[in-house]
Amino acid sequence: MAAEIQIVIRTECPPGACTCERESLMQDPHGDRRILMLTQTEEKRLIARIEAISSYPELNRIIGLMHAQLGIQLRITPSPNEVKTVRGIIIQLDAQPGLCRKTRSAIPAAIRRCLDARPEIAYAILDSHDLLGGI
Repeated sequence: MAAEIQIVIRTECPPGACTCERESLMQDPHGDRRILMLTQTEEKRLIARIEAISSYPELNRIIGLMHAQLGIQLRITPSPNEVKTVRGIIIQLDAQPGLCRKTRSAIPAAIRRCLDARPEIAYAILDSHDLLGGI
């Protein structure tokens, strides 16, 4: 007899406190439920991991892992206007059912803290979009 694998999913937010549409995701038989595996404990680990990123290739790898394992689509692009600080870099998470409002704000904040601590990663982001012209 095969042993059942039990997956822990994120507890639901208090009513009215979040716009994650968790219930509609749970009712959709074809919905991507991978995001629900991001429990509050796992979210804290992810945030700590993001803040500890030390290079641009590592940032890209973490972004790829978040997409592959959780279905989170994250885009980091320079602002179409002038980029004078890290605030000029746009960090967007695509809206998706099940992605908690707090998580939607915590991940970009962690990336900004990482970029503040390691400006060479911010320069690499700018260079990857050809804003520095290979200088």
